[in-house]
Amino acid sequence: MNTNKIVIGTIAGGVAFFLLGWLIYGMLLTEFMKANYNQCAMKPMEDMIWWAMILSNLVWALLYAMLFSWTNTSTLMSGAKMGFIIGFLIILSFDLSFYAMSNMFFGRRALCVDILAGTITSTIGGAVIGWVMGMGKKAA
Repeated sequence: MNTNKIVIGTIAGGVAFFLLGWLIYGMLLTEFMKANYNQCAMKPMEDMIWWAMILSNLVWALLYAMLFSWTNTSTLMSGAKMGFIIGFLIILSFDLSFYAMSNMFFGRRALCVDILAGTITSTIGGAVIGWVMGMGKKAA
């Protein structure tokens, strides 16, 4: 396990996940989410706890970086593939449990959009982590 690669992958991935979350959820899907997600549990932007959001993105990236290290995932494409698989499965599991046990989504359409958005975020974030973790690798 290369600790330096994991740390660098975690930082790059944390930044990527944060920016992608802001772009996808905070900008592109804002109106859709207001209309299709239960807003009772949502905090207004000005009440967000930013340190927790940043830490959440770093922990998510750390999971990917550790898994990528263990599986020797170190290219943009292999990172994207692993990011897709890991993200899709985890997000599918979480969102289906939220759909089953809460009133978070107002229907299956919102559920599917959230799974798609999360999977896109995970795929791109995984690509960034894989690419960064492969930097400096000697060509064979």
